[in-house]
Amino acid sequence: MKQTHNVETSDSNNEQLIQLTQIAKERVKSIIDSEDLEVEGLRISVTGRTAATFEYSLGLEVESHPEDVVIDLGDLKVLVDSQSMDSLKGSTIDYIEDLNASGFRVDNPNQPTWDDSRAQKIQELIDTRINPSVASHGGNIQLLDVTEDSIYVHMGGGCQGCGQATATLKQGVQSMIQEEFPEIVNVIDTTDHAAGTNPYYQ
Repeated sequence: MKQTHNVETSDSNNEQLIQLTQIAKERVKSIIDSEDLEVEGLRISVTGRTAATFEYSLGLEVESHPEDVVIDLGDLKVLVDSQSMDSLKGSTIDYIEDLNASGFRVDNPNQPTWDDSRAQKIQELIDTRINPSVASHGGNIQLLDVTEDSIYVHMGGGCQGCGQATATLKQGVQSMIQEEFPEIVNVIDTTDHAAGTNPYYQ
């Protein structure tokens, strides 16, 4: 059975940013104590999205960056990069323990919709047709940006570093997108397949 937890914040300004439930704060501090870490705070960032939800990264950070938004919750700081902040305002980080699984959960009131209606339709196409297809190989495609005649994507999971990534992109992803959106000339893969890392689209 899922638990419901009260939220703690250090001041009223934090209520407009990001909050942690008491059990989430205790869980983070227990990890810090058990591993004897010197950290600046808990970092949360938005790493991707589907038409229905955001995807997140959570981790402990030894130092903040100049562009970070630092949320001081008293005995714990939350670090958020400036690009993720707008998508995370008003969110609550909880820690859930039930019969099926346990882990951190982000309750986010913001909707992961694209401002551009065409980009939103392309996102829905990726979610409903493209990702179910590449999921059979353990892969996934993330939409990063849409311009007038190009889209930028990141290939993750089994697609990253795969020797068939180029063929998947050109014969599968690009053909499906151009079938629905013929004005899209280029589908640009931003993934660093050789290094096995996930570079940000700049």
